[in-house]
Amino acid sequence: MWGTPLDVIRLLRAGAHPDLPDAAGTTPLYRAAVHGVAENVRVLTAAGADPDRESGTGDEGLPLCAAACWGHDAAVRELLAAGADPRLREDGGHGMTALDWARAGSHQQSLDLMSGTQGLQQPR
Repeated sequence: MWGTPLDVIRLLRAGAHPDLPDAAGTTPLYRAAVHGVAENVRVLTAAGADPDRESGTGDEGLPLCAAACWGHDAAVRELLAAGADPRLREDGGHGMTALDWARAGSHQQSLDLMSGTQGLQQPR
């Protein structure tokens, strides 16, 4: 699912599943998150896309990690609102968290957004 929020809504109304990956294994929510298309993130999560579902087969991962890695703060905000867990590790629980990715990329606003959820505190 790619395009404008209206395009995504049309696809969903036509019966597309919000979590169905493409042939390469990329989920629509991951694609929207990694590209920072917050409006599509909102539409997909409202339609039931799982914000904690991993995408792809190794080069991808969790939508929140993707958004945090690139500092897409609006997408981070939407994913958190949909219940994404910033402490969840990618790669089947063995990789980095969204907090790790934001920290590695020096994306302070993303860190601040995630640290304000679930009582999380940044390490000193």
